Amino acid sequence: MKKSYKITLQEGLHARPTTLLVTAVTPFESEVSMTYKEKTVNLKSIMGVMALGVSPGSVVEISAEGPDAEELMNKVTEVIISNGIGEEC
Repeated sequence: MKKSYKITLQEGLHARPTTLLVTAVTPFESEVSMTYKEKTVNLKSIMGVMALGVSPGSVVEISAEGPDAEELMNKVTEVIISNGIGEEC
């Protein structure tokens, strides 16, 4: 299951929004990753996501695979939209 999001935060994906995302997905059993500029990292890793250097206006793809993937993706969408991090593409 994959979804794309446009990052609208003025600072891009810095520490605070990254922490919110990682914290939201960590309890889930499914594997989840974020892809940006052809680099893919585990979305459960703060350092991995920070290393991508996602800038404002960028589009990232988040994919999840596993028993609770749909629930996980709903949570990701909720966190991104309700915290003003970005919007669904």
